[in-house]
Amino acid sequence: MSDPIRMAAVGLDHRHIYGQCGHMIAAGAELITYWTEGEPETLPGFQKRFPDVPRSRDLDAVLSRPDIDLIVIAAIPADRAELAIKAMEAGKDVMVDKPGCTNFEQLHKIQACVARTKRIWSIDFSERFEVPAVTRAAELVAQGAIGKVVQTVGLGPHRLNRATRPDWFFQRERYGGILTDIASHQIDQFLYFTGSADAEITLASVGNFANPDDSELQDFGQIALRSPNGHGYIRVDWYTPDALPNWGDGRLTILGTEGTIELRKYVDVAGRAGTDHLFLVNGTRCEYVDCKEASLPYFTNLINDIRDRTETAMPQSHAFKVMELALEAQRIAEGG
Repeated sequence: MSDPIRMAAVGLDHRHIYGQCGHMIAAGAELITYWTEGEPETLPGFQKRFPDVPRSRDLDAVLSRPDIDLIVIAAIPADRAELAIKAMEAGKDVMVDKPGCTNFEQLHKIQACVARTKRIWSIDFSERFEVPAVTRAAELVAQGAIGKVVQTVGLGPHRLNRATRPDWFFQRERYGGILTDIASHQIDQFLYFTGSADAEITLASVGNFANPDDSELQDFGQIALRSPNGHGYIRVDWYTPDALPNWGDGRLTILGTEGTIELRKYVDVAGRAGTDHLFLVNGTRCEYVDCKEASLPYFTNLINDIRDRTETAMPQSHAFKVMELALEAQRIAEGG
């Protein structure tokens, strides 16, 4: 039996670090230490979830440890690229929270580092990889349940939670823009479900309609994109109202030539309780599918990729392309 993959968490500035580490542990990895700069608001929650993991005070000491295989990163978005490059230069594979980087210069440096070091740079797109309903949708698409996929519509509303947001959340250069940040989820899903290796951004816009005192915050964004395989539309925002029982009514509609799949990932408003709701309509079926028991293969696949030097969790080219398209959409939206 192979030794377990051992990992360290580096940068805890986003709550996504909880899921990144938790799902890797559930897949069989071991979290042996963590490092973070300062005392981010997320630190108590991390320590509560992983109480037996010791904190390291020296980043270089963590990266130099020969018993660590994987560095898991959820630092401030603008800082993620530098940390990932340092980790790969030290011989570690990397799993980073989205966005993996916040500008083209960072992306190009990451690509060069991967080419030079042959390490894995993977992005945990949690709205796909941590959602059982998406796993079940992918299975249905692979089975031909809706024919050829020709369009995805991805909606990513989020709750602002102003009182808990750190200063960097409102600073454009630090969070990267709304399309670079949260819309990267929906770009990932478009490429994946349409089987596209590339795409063209045909529309991209951003706005601030509800938070005029925060001049650098973009609280609305949209993207239209197309490839030889299909079309996509994306809308993201920070408008989730307080009455909703969770952080956002995230949805994905997958249109095929022979049917449709709609995912209501986190809540079925005024409908069924819980999460992971899937609705399938095709020539013979019109039904609801409860997906809560579906698996989350990304994390097990990443462990296997680290061991076998394969790309089963996510092709490296896919991670690069998602960020390239997100950055391009952001550039277009801002008139750059």
